[in-house]
Order: sequence, then structure tokens, then C-alpha cells
Amino acid sequence: MSRTSRWRYKISSYLIMTSWMRCMFPIPVLSVTLLLLYYNNNLMKWKVFHRYNATEERILLLEACNALLNGQKSQFQPTRINSYERYNCQDYIKQNHYITAPLSDEEADFPLAYMMTVHKEFDTFERLFRAIYMPQNVYCIHVDEKASADYLQEVNDFVNCFPNAFLASKMEPVVYAGISRLQADLNCMKDLLKSEVQWRYVINMCGQDFPLKTNKEIVQHLKKFNGKNITPGVLPPGHAVPRTKYVHREDIVHSYVRRTNIQKPPPPHNITIYFGTAYVALTREFTKFVLEDQRALDLLKWSKDTYSPDEHYWVTLNRIPDVPGSMPDAQWEGNLRAIKWRDMNDHGGCHGHYIRDICIYGSGDLQWLMNANSIFANKFELKTYPPTVECLEVKIRERTLNQSEVSVLPDWYL
Repeated sequence: MSRTSRWRYKISSYLIMTSWMRCMFPIPVLSVTLLLLYYNNNLMKWKVFHRYNATEERILLLEACNALLNGQKSQFQPTRINSYERYNCQDYIKQNHYITAPLSDEEADFPLAYMMTVHKEFDTFERLFRAIYMPQNVYCIHVDEKASADYLQEVNDFVNCFPNAFLASKMEPVVYAGISRLQADLNCMKDLLKSEVQWRYVINMCGQDFPLKTNKEIVQHLKKFNGKNITPGVLPPGHAVPRTKYVHREDIVHSYVRRTNIQKPPPPHNITIYFGTAYVALTREFTKFVLEDQRALDLLKWSKDTYSPDEHYWVTLNRIPDVPGSMPDAQWEGNLRAIKWRDMNDHGGCHGHYIRDICIYGSGDLQWLMNANSIFANKFELKTYPPTVECLEVKIRERTLNQSEVSVLPDWYL
């Protein structure tokens, strides 16, 4: 091979190698870039939690919950509220990361009132209370008069840790579907109107509810109704007519309501009876009307021997045109509760178990719950299905952190 040919060969080989290196160089660069993007994405994902001193345990819990929400398996490790400091209130509130200051002006200017009826499962109630607790709100806790003395004492000691929470001044022996359940809410209403907190809406809850929205989201949801009461319901369907057509007797000893063959007289004041949900959100003005107006008082008296009067009382009064905040033409709108009923097939089934045809949510229901538009859901059992409650709580706290307008927060996360 001539000298010229050898030089041409070397130059050609060099150009080929250079071209190959130029082609290959972007690959490691691209790989490093992708790794950096992945790292930064995860860093940003957890940055907010490190800012608020989230522990590694809490971050691992969030990762486990994200896996469950995506339908994946997870080595879920339930946590417990630090109950050992329960009756040293200052330490208890700090150890369990209660929110101790309003997180926005909007929330501070729109305080809410809650009526909470409880009778069992203190741990579930405690989680619910912490999930909805805000210092600008006010909370009335009604304990079933039939509950044990130990349970009542535990709730009383707990409530005494919060200046804006109290036990109802009068307790009722609550019977499922009886007038006592409605009376429990009315007792709390009277107490809440005496509170110094100028709340805008009162919301009733049971001890097995849980929020699906943050406090700020609840406030914004209620504001959309422009001072109207939210009482989802319609004219009674066929199966609900006997509830108010026949006299029913509340058996407190055996805790059930028995129907008789005695027909009831027509409702007072020629009021049209409606049928709806027992869960409502009522304005302060409507609450005063319920406790003072003769029509409301007469309807209450007429309803005392009906079946599940809380499912017709609120919605019926709210359909009267001249009532404060009334919605005469309303139907089922309001999105107050997400409930999986056994006889409904539009929810993908219950992944926990049914009680009285209502699903007790399991971890397999988390995706459905997180996609629900309602502000609360029913029902939960912390001891039976801890991931469901804990993962909802951690996701609500995540959104609360992101929505907060406070520049410096106390050391709280979960």
C-alpha cells in the first residue's frame, strides 16, 4: 500500500470513529439527564414534606398509600396517634400535629360548626376529629346516652383539650331510625347557637364519617350555594311512603323502631313531605328557624312517631319557599356524602364489608373514594381497615399543605 493510500485509510478511519463517537456521546448525556430529571421530580415531590419536618416514616407511609391508590400491593404499616399524652393537652396536641392556626384568610372568615354523634370506636372518632379540626371552627359532640361510662369519660377528657369543642348539654339514647337521632342534632344546634363562634354553616356527622376534602375545599364548596341550605332529597318514592304514613314506636331497650298498623294524620300546616338524606349542611339563619318557627316545631312533633324522621325533616322544611336559605326546587344536588349502597352497581363493589347495606370501606375502595366529588364519605372502621383511614388522612394533609397560605407553619404534618 502506498504512503498516500495509508494516509487516506487513517483519515477515513479517524472520520468514521469521530462520527461514531459523536453519535454515541449523547446517549450517556441523555441517560444522566433523565436520571437528574427523575431525581428532581422525586425531590420536588417530597420537598413540601421535608419543609414541614415530615419524618422518614411518614414519607414511607405516603409512598405506601400511593401504591394502594394505584391498585398495587403495599407493605402497609399502620400508625397510631400518640395517646400516651392524651390528657396532657398541650403535649397531646403537639405530639399529634393538630392544626392550631387558620391556614388562610378565606377559612378564618368562614367558620363552620359540626354536630358529631358518636357511640363507639373512639380511635375512629379521634381520627375523624383530627381530620376536620380547625381552630376557627366549633364542634358539638353528642355521645349516645347508652354508651358505656368509660367511653363517655374518654370522649369528655378528649374534648376538654380543645376550647372550641364541647359535649352536647343534653344526651339522647339514640336508636337507629328513631326520633332520638334527629333530637341529638337538635340538641347540638341549640348549644352551637350559644357559641361565641359566628359560624356560617352547621354540618352533621357520625363517628364513622371521614372527609374527602380539605377544610378550604369544604368552605369553597359551601360558598357556591350562596347562603342556601343543602338538603338533598325528592318527593318520597314508593318504598319510603310507609315511613310517614304509619305510626312507628321507638324501642329504646332493644334499640329498634317498630311499625304499627295505625295510620298517621296528615302533616301539620298542609306541609308536603319530602324524602332525602339525613346528612345536611344548614345555614345559621335556618338553624334559628328550625328551633323557633311554629311550623318547624309542629312538624317535629308530628315526626316523632315516624321511621327515620331525619330523612324527611330537614329536606321537607327546606322546600318551603319562605324559609331562610330554602331551595324549593332542589333535588339530590349537594355532594355531601359518598356512600356505597349494596343495591347500587355503579361503584365497583365494596372491598370491605356491608353493614345495613352500607359499605365499610376497605383499602380497595381508596381509588373510588379519592375520585368521588363528595366532601365526606361514610362508613369507616380504623381497627378493621386501617389503610383506608390512614391513606385518606395523609392525602388530605398533603392537599392541605399545598393549599396553605401561611408562610410559617407550626411543626405539623401527620
